[in-house]
Amino acid sequence: MNLTDKPIKDRAILVAQYFIWKSKIDPKETGLGKLKLQKLLYYAQAWNLVLNKEKLFEDEIEAWVQGPAVPKVYRAFKNFNFENPDIEFNEEQFDIFSDKERQLMDEVWRVYGKFDGSYLVTLTHNELPWQKARGNMDETKPSQNIISTDDMRQYYAKIATAQETPK
Repeated sequence: MNLTDKPIKDRAILVAQYFIWKSKIDPKETGLGKLKLQKLLYYAQAWNLVLNKEKLFEDEIEAWVQGPAVPKVYRAFKNFNFENPDIEFNEEQFDIFSDKERQLMDEVWRVYGKFDGSYLVTLTHNELPWQKARGNMDETKPSQNIISTDDMRQYYAKIATAQETPK
C-alpha cells in the first residue's frame, strides 16, 4: 500500500496513519492491531481536548462493544495487514498536524502504545466516557452511541489535574 500517491486531508485517517507509521519507526512488543489503533485514536482525541483545548479530528467516536471506535477509520483499515504492513509513508503528509499535536500523538504512542488492544479495551471499559455513552446497555450489545467530547474533556482533565501528565 502506497500512501504517497495523493495527499490525504481526512484528519482521523491521518491520525490512524500516524500511529501505523509510529509502529514502524518505534515498534512495541505488543504490535498494533485494529483494536489498539481505535483506542489510540480515542486517547489522542481525549488528551488533545484537554491539553491543546481542541479536537484533533472532527469524527465522532462511538461506544462500541470493544470500546471507543471511529467507524470510518475502522472501515478504512478493517482489512489492513497490521502483522506485516506493506506500506510506504510520505512523512510530509503529517505536516497537517501542528507541533503540539504531533508531540501529543507521540506521547499517546509512548504511554498507551506499550499495551495490547485487549488491555486498552479493558482500560476504556473502566473509564467514565465509554460507560456513560453505553448507559445501562448490556456490554455485549452493539451500539452506535456517541462518546461525548465534553465527557472526555472533563474526565481526562480530572486525571491530568490529579497526575499532571498521562501515565
